Amino acid sequence: MFRSCLLMTPVVVSLATSSLYAEKLTADQRIEILRGLTAEYATAKTYLPKSKKPLEYKSTGEFDKAEWQEVGRQLGPAARPGDLVQITKVQVDDERIVLEINGGAKGKRKWYENVEVGMGNRTTPINSQQNTAAPGGTNIAIVFDKAVPGLPATELKKLLAPILDFDKRSATEQLVESLPPEVQAAVKEKRAIEGMDRDQVILAIGKPRTKVRETKDGVDEEDWIYGQPPGKVTFVTFGNGKVTRVKETYAGLGGSTAPTHKPPL
Repeated sequence: MFRSCLLMTPVVVSLATSSLYAEKLTADQRIEILRGLTAEYATAKTYLPKSKKPLEYKSTGEFDKAEWQEVGRQLGPAARPGDLVQITKVQVDDERIVLEINGGAKGKRKWYENVEVGMGNRTTPINSQQNTAAPGGTNIAIVFDKAVPGLPATELKKLLAPILDFDKRSATEQLVESLPPEVQAAVKEKRAIEGMDRDQVILAIGKPRTKVRETKDGVDEEDWIYGQPPGKVTFVTFGNGKVTRVKETYAGLGGSTAPTHKPPL
């Protein structure tokens, strides 16, 4: 029977893990998960309804499709089989990992629907490829029986295989290949560099935790802030729609600062 309390739900994924990864998650493993999943694209393999709180998905691959369909009838679809989706935010809690898909429940159709890729005067819209952009967003919570284990991002992708295919990314790969070489390299390394525009930053490292706007000497600037203390905090500063500065600090860990990432000359 459908439970109304799940109407405003992410998609909760309950996973069993092998003894190989039974140890408690370390700080380095947490960072690897964030880097390995944030801004990643995948193809939906099943119907995903819009939701704000978790829908249950068991590690055996069992989930209540009828219940998901009922949530979708009331809140609408976030993705249908074959739709291209993006993980726009990753949150690691004590016993679960929450994945925001396409901006979460408030997410709408994405910027990359209007992007065309190709060579010379012949281009093709991304949404005409095999993978099409999803109509909205949702949330997926990977829930563990105990504390989140030290699973690498590659293993988490395998555990999500019944609902998300991370291998079918032809449209995304074509988009990356259409970018300048230095931007391609930064996107693949999941970092922001000077000269990127906002869409390219999102493609590389996802959406920021916070945005701050201010005017300095008559020039409007916008800071995108990633991460939170204690740990690495990255400030990406935009001016006139382009990244003008990237600064990394280690808040609460001594305050050291990493050098700004600059594209090669």
